[in-house]
Amino acid sequence: MAPGILEKPAEEQQGGDSVMANAANDACVDRLTLLRSMPEPPVECQVCVVGAGPAGLMLACNLGRFGVKVEVVDDRADQTPVGRADGLQPKTIETFRQMRLADPLLQRGVRVYDIAFWRSTNDEPLHRLGREIHYPPIIDVLDPYILLVHQGMVESLFIEDLKKRGVEVRRNTAFDSYSVCDGSNGPLQVNCLTNVTQDRKTILTQYLVGCDGAHSKVRKSIPDAKPIGLSQPSLWGVLDGELDTDFPDIWSKTLVYSQEHEQHQGDRNLLGQDFVMQRAKEIMAPFSVKWKYIEWFGRYQIGQRVANRFQDPHTRAFLAGDASHTHSPKAAQGMNTSMHDAWNIGWKLNFAARGLAKPALLESYEQERRKIALDLVNFDYEHANQIAGGDAVALAENFKTNVRFISGIGAEYGENAINMVEPQSWVMGDAKPGCLLPPAKVTRYLDSNPVDIQLDIPMLGQFRIYLLMWDVHQSRIFLDGFCAALASPDSLVNQLSAAANVSYAKQPRLPAPEDIYLRPERYTAVSHLFTFGLITTMPKSEIEITDLPALFQDSRWTFYLDDIPELDTRGQLCTNKWLGSLGPGEVAIVNVRPDGYVGSIGRWDSSVDDAGEEAAKWLDTYYDRFLQVPPSPAMA
Repeated sequence: MAPGILEKPAEEQQGGDSVMANAANDACVDRLTLLRSMPEPPVECQVCVVGAGPAGLMLACNLGRFGVKVEVVDDRADQTPVGRADGLQPKTIETFRQMRLADPLLQRGVRVYDIAFWRSTNDEPLHRLGREIHYPPIIDVLDPYILLVHQGMVESLFIEDLKKRGVEVRRNTAFDSYSVCDGSNGPLQVNCLTNVTQDRKTILTQYLVGCDGAHSKVRKSIPDAKPIGLSQPSLWGVLDGELDTDFPDIWSKTLVYSQEHEQHQGDRNLLGQDFVMQRAKEIMAPFSVKWKYIEWFGRYQIGQRVANRFQDPHTRAFLAGDASHTHSPKAAQGMNTSMHDAWNIGWKLNFAARGLAKPALLESYEQERRKIALDLVNFDYEHANQIAGGDAVALAENFKTNVRFISGIGAEYGENAINMVEPQSWVMGDAKPGCLLPPAKVTRYLDSNPVDIQLDIPMLGQFRIYLLMWDVHQSRIFLDGFCAALASPDSLVNQLSAAANVSYAKQPRLPAPEDIYLRPERYTAVSHLFTFGLITTMPKSEIEITDLPALFQDSRWTFYLDDIPELDTRGQLCTNKWLGSLGPGEVAIVNVRPDGYVGSIGRWDSSVDDAGEEAAKWLDTYYDRFLQVPPSPAMA
């Protein structure tokens, strides 16, 4: 039997070739030999990230955790200290929880649960028009609030995590250009300039990701990539500091519109910090507004633009964050959307760098994130115009209509290689391909801890395969057939697991001191590529770990009892929330992508002969759409 999902990944397993795909054609080898013979040889990596803002650091942080060799270059001398973006939406908070990085932000941030609308006209003094719950219960999230933490805090968190894993940002290093080394399989040559001496620095990489802002030089280097959209005439000023005020809604998200002070006609060069401070005092009258200090002032013109492509034709260079889309900051989406671009591309690049990805996997990045960018700028156009127009009623309605999208959970992907549309009879609950896995509470069997199942498995770059059933004993024949089929040498899931285990033995994930508390080895005992979870409504007293097939005994930390609906956000069993309903003898499988999105859902009648084998074949069919066993001997 091939070493796969029923064997522990052996760290001493060997195999594969160099991570940099140096066996390109002879011309490329000659060029590489020349570069490597220079007095200062090039830095070599698997992924080069340009830009150390939230998007670039989120990407680098995940790649480092996955064990991918990553280099981050930034033309700034230091990180963002304060100001700029300052609001994390519920989905982003969940993402930080998955990464086990949420606690410092939750400790330092301010939670905003409601939104207030104020207005003054030539005939009426400033008064409150109304107040709304920011995220009403219809939005099914664990954290129904905006968390105010500025960009500097977020960047610091990522930088600290990178340092723990031995990765440092290369500062004062500006991206200049890139080219493909001779031969389509050769590495990319990334040319940089050091800011102080303008010395040239060369980086050889498999993949390049431009997270270098609205004026991205990486975007300008990608053939035919250009931003498409419009700029609005309005000029916006932003002050970030500490206020001393008697305004009653200072701890709420508040929109204040003044008809008298709506427009300023005059020299735009005079619209500086002092002007904005004075105008704010006038708009907020009769309430007093004073500043204890100002951390940051910004002035900008709104533009809604989306790049016509997010990657080059060969899926070697990519764009993320402001390099691929720009919009107003009024809905607190910029930093959130940018980091989720990185969240999306990170795990896909990990599999690509390890030789496990078919082209369809990287192609899905543009398909998914460009759709979200277009959805965002269309919403933002209306939202910004209604803020500028002062129509509080229309603004509130626009907010309610788009509240799922604003929260992040409404960012949904269409059908593609990794989002497999199933028969309608299989998809009846809130879990749907292309959508985030809904939150649910279950009891972890091994220690009886109540856990949020969508967060319990740490972000290790793995797929999660959940099997749901009412009675494990009743479905035992299904489980035995399923596990036997997966253990077969012909099983693609088995072959992929074996290839991944070899790859991670050769190039392991980068550890951090906190891993001793998180115990990632619990979730890689079976496979470095898949974590299997079993969810049942059976009482704990009626089943033992030894009653399970070997595959699920080895996955004991992801064996869950679906028995605490009273702790759920909607008072539902996980099974009912995800699936709508499940028959007494039915078994369902939910495939969850590493970024927390549902990939596919299947259902089988466990009383039918060979149902377990059919379920295993279905898994093979799904993963064959976008994953591959690296051709021998190419194991990155």
